[in-house]
Amino acid sequence: MGHEEPLLLPPPPSATTINPSPLTVSVPSPSASASAAPPTSLAPGFRFHPTDEELVIYYLKRKVSGKPFRFDAIAEVDIYKSEPWDLFDKSRLKTRDQEWYFFSALDKKYGNGGRMNRATLQGYWKATGNDRPVKHDLRTVGLKKTLVFHSGRAPDGKRTKWVMHEYRLVEEELERERAGAGPSQPQEAFVLCRVFHKNNIGPPNGQRYAPFVEEE
Repeated sequence: MGHEEPLLLPPPPSATTINPSPLTVSVPSPSASASAAPPTSLAPGFRFHPTDEELVIYYLKRKVSGKPFRFDAIAEVDIYKSEPWDLFDKSRLKTRDQEWYFFSALDKKYGNGGRMNRATLQGYWKATGNDRPVKHDLRTVGLKKTLVFHSGRAPDGKRTKWVMHEYRLVEEELERERAGAGPSQPQEAFVLCRVFHKNNIGPPNGQRYAPFVEEE
Protein backbone atom coordinates (compact mmCIF):
# COMPACT_ATOMS: atom_id res chain seq x y z
CA MET A 1 0.00 0.00 0.00
CA GLY A 2 1.25 3.46 -0.80
CA HIS A 3 2.03 6.05 1.79
CA GLU A 4 -1.13 7.94 2.79
CA GLU A 5 -0.93 11.67 3.09
CA PRO A 6 -1.96 12.91 6.55
CA LEU A 7 -5.39 14.52 6.70
CA LEU A 8 -4.93 18.22 7.01
CA LEU A 9 -7.64 19.98 9.08
CA PRO A 10 -8.30 23.66 8.80
CA PRO A 11 -6.70 25.65 11.58
CA PRO A 12 -8.90 26.29 14.61
CA PRO A 13 -10.58 29.64 14.70
CA SER A 14 -8.56 32.36 16.26
CA ALA A 15 -9.27 33.04 19.91
CA THR A 16 -10.15 36.52 18.89
CA THR A 17 -13.15 35.23 16.93
CA ILE A 18 -14.79 33.97 20.17
CA ASN A 19 -15.59 37.21 21.85
CA PRO A 20 -17.22 36.90 25.28
CA SER A 21 -17.91 40.61 25.41
CA PRO A 22 -21.58 40.31 24.30
CA LEU A 23 -22.18 38.13 27.36
CA THR A 24 -20.63 40.60 29.72
CA VAL A 25 -22.55 43.58 28.42
CA SER A 26 -25.86 41.74 28.51
CA VAL A 27 -25.62 41.14 32.28
CA PRO A 28 -26.31 44.23 34.41
CA SER A 29 -23.63 45.07 36.90
CA PRO A 30 -24.42 44.99 40.62
CA SER A 31 -24.14 48.77 40.78
CA ALA A 32 -26.62 49.18 37.94
CA SER A 33 -29.18 46.88 39.54
CA ALA A 34 -28.76 48.60 42.88
CA SER A 35 -29.42 52.01 41.36
CA ALA A 36 -32.58 50.80 39.65
CA ALA A 37 -34.56 51.10 42.89
CA PRO A 38 -34.50 53.65 45.69
CA PRO A 39 -32.07 52.63 48.45
CA THR A 40 -34.86 52.38 51.02
CA SER A 41 -37.15 50.22 48.88
CA LEU A 42 -37.71 46.75 50.28
CA ALA A 43 -37.47 43.60 48.21
CA PRO A 44 -40.55 41.34 48.04
CA GLY A 45 -40.98 39.53 51.34
CA PHE A 46 -39.19 42.16 53.43
CA ARG A 47 -41.51 44.32 55.53
CA PHE A 48 -41.26 46.89 58.29
CA HIS A 49 -43.73 45.70 60.92
CA PRO A 50 -42.29 46.47 64.37
CA THR A 51 -44.22 45.68 67.52
CA ASP A 52 -45.61 48.39 69.79
CA GLU A 53 -42.76 47.73 72.21
CA GLU A 54 -40.13 48.08 69.47
CA LEU A 55 -41.71 51.28 68.17
CA VAL A 56 -41.60 52.92 71.59
CA ILE A 57 -38.50 51.56 73.31
CA TYR A 58 -36.22 51.53 70.25
CA TYR A 59 -37.42 53.93 67.54
CA LEU A 60 -39.21 56.62 69.55
CA LYS A 61 -36.82 56.57 72.48
CA ARG A 62 -33.79 56.87 70.19
CA LYS A 63 -35.43 59.70 68.25
CA VAL A 64 -36.15 61.66 71.42
CA SER A 65 -32.60 61.01 72.68
CA GLY A 66 -30.93 61.95 69.41
CA LYS A 67 -29.34 58.51 69.03
CA PRO A 68 -28.67 56.93 65.59
CA PHE A 69 -30.65 54.08 64.05
CA ARG A 70 -29.19 51.00 62.43
CA PHE A 71 -31.78 51.43 59.68
CA ASP A 72 -33.29 54.88 59.24
CA ALA A 73 -36.79 53.75 58.28
CA ILE A 74 -39.07 56.47 59.66
CA ALA A 75 -39.35 59.96 58.20
CA GLU A 76 -40.02 63.06 60.25
CA VAL A 77 -43.05 65.08 59.10
CA ASP A 78 -45.49 67.57 60.56
CA ILE A 79 -48.20 64.96 60.45
CA TYR A 80 -51.00 67.18 61.76
CA LYS A 81 -50.53 69.61 58.88
CA SER A 82 -50.77 66.84 56.27
CA GLU A 83 -53.88 65.17 54.93
CA PRO A 84 -53.68 61.40 55.51
CA TRP A 85 -53.94 60.58 51.78
CA ASP A 86 -50.86 62.74 51.10
CA LEU A 87 -48.62 60.91 53.56
CA PHE A 88 -47.65 58.05 51.23
CA ASP A 89 -45.25 60.25 49.26
CA LYS A 90 -43.58 61.39 52.48
CA SER A 91 -42.80 57.90 53.72
CA ARG A 92 -39.12 56.94 53.77
CA LEU A 93 -39.93 53.30 53.03
CA LYS A 94 -41.30 52.83 49.54
CA THR A 95 -43.67 49.90 49.95
CA ARG A 96 -47.04 48.98 48.53
CA ASP A 97 -48.25 47.79 51.93
CA GLN A 98 -50.94 50.17 53.11
CA GLU A 99 -49.36 51.44 56.32
CA TRP A 100 -46.82 54.18 56.95
CA TYR A 101 -44.73 55.31 59.93
CA PHE A 102 -43.67 58.85 60.85
CA PHE A 103 -42.10 60.88 63.61
CA SER A 104 -43.81 64.17 64.37
CA ALA A 105 -42.35 66.85 66.63
CA LEU A 106 -44.57 68.20 69.39
CA ASP A 107 -45.14 71.87 69.89
CA LYS A 108 -43.59 72.77 73.25
CA LYS A 109 -46.86 74.28 74.48
CA TYR A 110 -48.43 70.79 74.31
CA GLY A 111 -45.78 69.17 76.53
CA ASN A 112 -45.65 65.41 75.92
CA GLY A 113 -48.70 65.26 73.69
CA GLY A 114 -51.52 64.85 76.20
CA ARG A 115 -53.47 67.66 74.52
CA MET A 116 -52.63 68.64 70.94
CA ASN A 117 -54.10 70.47 68.00
CA ARG A 118 -54.65 67.69 65.47
CA ALA A 119 -56.55 69.68 62.83
CA THR A 120 -55.43 69.70 59.18
CA LEU A 121 -56.70 71.99 56.43
CA GLN A 122 -59.44 69.53 55.39
CA GLY A 123 -60.27 67.77 58.64
CA TYR A 124 -59.05 66.64 62.03
CA TRP A 125 -57.90 63.55 63.92
CA LYS A 126 -60.26 62.55 66.75
CA ALA A 127 -59.23 60.21 69.55
CA THR A 128 -61.32 57.11 70.13
CA GLY A 129 -61.24 54.88 73.21
CA ASN A 130 -58.71 55.05 76.01
CA ASP A 131 -54.95 55.23 75.67
CA ARG A 132 -53.38 51.78 75.99
CA PRO A 133 -50.10 51.17 77.82
CA VAL A 134 -47.04 49.88 75.98
CA LYS A 135 -44.90 47.77 78.30
CA HIS A 136 -41.25 46.74 78.39
CA ASP A 137 -39.90 44.47 81.12
CA LEU A 138 -43.26 44.72 82.91
CA ARG A 139 -43.08 48.52 83.19
CA THR A 140 -45.13 51.00 81.17
CA VAL A 141 -42.81 52.85 78.79
CA GLY A 142 -45.33 54.48 76.46
CA LEU A 143 -48.95 55.09 75.58
CA LYS A 144 -50.77 54.17 72.38
CA LYS A 145 -53.62 56.41 71.28
CA THR A 146 -56.01 55.48 68.44
CA LEU A 147 -57.36 58.32 66.31
CA VAL A 148 -59.77 58.44 63.37
CA PHE A 149 -59.65 61.15 60.71
CA HIS A 150 -62.82 63.21 60.23
CA SER A 151 -63.30 65.45 57.18
CA GLY A 152 -64.70 68.91 57.81
CA ARG A 153 -64.76 70.71 61.13
CA ALA A 154 -65.79 69.58 64.60
CA PRO A 155 -68.35 68.80 65.81
CA ASP A 156 -69.89 68.16 62.37
CA GLY A 157 -66.98 66.31 60.79
CA LYS A 158 -67.59 63.15 58.77
CA ARG A 159 -65.81 60.02 59.96
CA THR A 160 -63.47 58.43 57.40
CA LYS A 161 -61.63 55.12 57.18
CA TRP A 162 -58.24 56.69 57.95
CA VAL A 163 -56.81 55.50 61.28
CA MET A 164 -53.72 56.51 63.22
CA HIS A 165 -51.93 54.88 66.12
CA GLU A 166 -50.01 57.58 67.97
CA TYR A 167 -47.24 56.46 70.34
CA ARG A 168 -45.62 58.64 72.98
CA LEU A 169 -43.21 58.04 75.85
CA VAL A 170 -44.56 58.34 79.37
CA GLU A 171 -43.04 61.04 81.56
CA GLU A 172 -41.28 58.50 83.78
CA GLU A 173 -39.43 57.12 80.77
CA LEU A 174 -38.42 60.60 79.67
CA GLU A 175 -37.06 61.30 83.15
CA ARG A 176 -35.15 58.03 83.09
CA GLU A 177 -33.60 59.03 79.77
CA ARG A 178 -32.70 62.52 81.00
CA ALA A 179 -30.98 61.08 84.07
CA GLY A 180 -28.69 58.86 82.01
CA ALA A 181 -28.08 60.92 78.89
CA GLY A 182 -26.40 64.11 80.09
CA PRO A 183 -27.37 67.78 79.95
CA SER A 184 -27.85 67.98 76.16
CA GLN A 185 -30.30 65.07 75.89
CA PRO A 186 -33.12 64.45 75.20
CA GLN A 187 -33.51 67.05 72.45
CA GLU A 188 -37.16 67.42 71.47
CA ALA A 189 -40.51 65.85 72.20
CA PHE A 190 -41.81 63.55 69.48
CA VAL A 191 -44.65 61.17 68.86
CA LEU A 192 -44.43 58.19 66.52
CA CYS A 193 -47.43 57.67 64.24
CA ARG A 194 -48.59 54.63 62.30
CA VAL A 195 -51.18 55.57 59.65
CA PHE A 196 -53.34 53.21 57.60
CA HIS A 197 -56.64 53.08 55.73
CA LYS A 198 -59.09 50.67 57.30
CA ASN A 199 -60.53 49.50 53.97
CA ASN A 200 -57.08 48.42 52.80
CA ILE A 201 -55.51 46.94 55.91
CA GLY A 202 -56.35 45.27 59.17
CA PRO A 203 -59.76 44.35 60.61
CA PRO A 204 -62.30 43.63 59.38
CA ASN A 205 -60.78 42.69 56.01
CA GLY A 206 -57.37 41.61 57.23
CA GLN A 207 -55.53 42.83 54.11
CA ARG A 208 -52.26 43.51 55.90
CA TYR A 209 -50.03 42.92 52.89
CA ALA A 210 -50.34 44.40 49.43
CA PRO A 211 -50.94 41.86 46.62
CA PHE A 212 -47.69 40.71 45.05
CA VAL A 213 -46.93 42.16 41.62
CA GLU A 214 -44.15 40.51 39.63
CA GLU A 215 -41.51 42.99 38.55
CA GLU A 216 -40.44 43.18 34.93
